[in-house]
This record gives sequence, structure tokens and C-alpha cells, in this order.
Amino acid sequence: MEIQTQLSPEQLKLALKEMIIEECDKDISANDICDEEQLIGGDLDLDSLDALQICMAVKAIYGVRIEGGPEARKSLASVNSLCQTILEKAI
Repeated sequence: MEIQTQLSPEQLKLALKEMIIEECDKDISANDICDEEQLIGGDLDLDSLDALQICMAVKAIYGVRIEGGPEARKSLASVNSLCQTILEKAI
């Protein structure tokens, strides 16, 4: 996908944080989410339904499908891991 390859990793991380806030209906700013912060079950209080919302949004926006199980757990561990997954699969 051309859009992602034009984004730097830092720009992509910011976009992902904003997407997570919107998709999971959180009343925080992107600056409140650390790149290494645990997404599911961490301080953001995201659950499996939020994980599904994030996966669907990533597919819709970036064209990257995140499979369930171990791959999803690894990809959704943090903003950094989600960014890395998107950059690797978008190539």
C-alpha cells in the first residue's frame, strides 16, 4: 500500500494511536499512549472486542490482515509491534 510506505514509523505510530482512540472510544490523546505500552489488558483497559475493532480498522485502513491467535497477540502487544506488523506486511 502506497500510503503506509510514505509514512515514517513515527508518523504511522501516531496514526495508529489516533485510530485506537477512535475505534475503542477512549477519551485520551495520542500522547497519553506510550509506544511500548501493553494494549490489550494494560492501562488502556482494552479487551478482546477492542482487539477485533483494531484488527478490522487496520485491514480497512492499511490493507493488512492480522490473523487470530498468536499472531494477533504478538501484533497487538503494543503500538510498536502493531506498527512493525503493518510495515512488514505492507511491503
